[in-house]
Amino acid sequence: MHLSDITRAKEKISPFIHRTQLFSSQTLSNLTGSTLKLKAENLQRAGAFKIRGALNKLLSLSEIERKQGVVAFSSGNHAQGVALAAKILGIKATIVMPEDAMPLKVLATKGYGAEVVQSGVNAVTRNKVAQEIVEKTGAILVPPFDDPFIVAGQGTIALEILEDWSEVETIVVPLGGGGLSSGITLAATSINPRIRVYAVEPLEGNDGQLSLRKGEIVSIMPPLTIADGARTTAIGEIPFSILRERVADIVTVTDEDLLQAVKFLALYSKLIVEPTGALAVAALLQKKIPNSGKTVAVLSGGNIAPEILAKAINS
Repeated sequence: MHLSDITRAKEKISPFIHRTQLFSSQTLSNLTGSTLKLKAENLQRAGAFKIRGALNKLLSLSEIERKQGVVAFSSGNHAQGVALAAKILGIKATIVMPEDAMPLKVLATKGYGAEVVQSGVNAVTRNKVAQEIVEKTGAILVPPFDDPFIVAGQGTIALEILEDWSEVETIVVPLGGGGLSSGITLAATSINPRIRVYAVEPLEGNDGQLSLRKGEIVSIMPPLTIADGARTTAIGEIPFSILRERVADIVTVTDEDLLQAVKFLALYSKLIVEPTGALAVAALLQKKIPNSGKTVAVLSGGNIAPEILAKAINS
C-alpha cells in the first residue's frame, strides 16, 4: 500500500463524511505533559471512524457487486459503519453481530436498514457465519480491518490531522484489528517520517504488542475487556505489515485506566467517548508515550453503553 491509496480514498469519501474537529484541552495537556489535541472521531457519522473504511470499500465495488449486497461481521462500530455506508449508496447489507453485542449498537445498525444476524453468534463464530452467508447469497464480504480499501479509508484521518496541524510530532491511536492504526501510521509517516505514531491496546487484548515483539502475528483467546472494539484475537496481516515497519511502539492500558480516561474526557473536554475510543488518552494519562510533545490523540468512537459511562463517571 502507498500514500496515494489514502489520498484517493479521501477524494472518494469526503462528500459523505464529517471532517471531524481537532479539539484542544489545556487540562488534559497539563495532565499528560504534552501539547494535546483530540481528533474527535466520536463525533463522526455513526459515532465512529469506521464509516471511512466502509465507504471506501463499498465505493470500490462494481455495479454488479453492489447489486449482490454486502456482508460484515462486527461487535458494533464496523457494523454501524457498513450499515450506514450501504444505506448511503443504496446497497443491501447483512451484519453478523455477537449475541452479547451492545444493544444500542445493534439497534443503531438495524436503524440504518441492515439485516442483523445474531442467533448463535459469538466473537469466535461471527467470521464463520458471515462466510456462510457470503457462500449462500453471493454477497460481498466487507472485512473489519484486513483489507487495503478499509486501511486506506481509515488513513484519511491522518491527512486531516496534518492539514489542520502540520506541526504535530506524535499521534496516538487505538488498536484493535489494526486498520485504523496502520492507515494513520502509513499516511503520517509517508508525509513526515519524523512523526511518531503509537498504537494502544487494552492490556487483556495485547495481541498486537505480542506480535510486534515477536516479529510475527500472535493469536490470543478472545480478551475480556470493556474496550469492545479491541476484542480482536489477532491483528490483520495487512495492518501488521505496515505497523511492524513504521509504528513507534504498541503499548497497553488497563480497563481501570480506560474508565479514568472516559471520565476525564467527559468532565474536562465535554466529549463522550467509549472505552476503545479512549485508549489513546488513557496511554497519555498513564505516561506510556515518551516525549510526546505536540500530540494528537485519536478518539475513535463514542458509542458507549450508558452503564459503562455511569461507571466511569462514578469511578
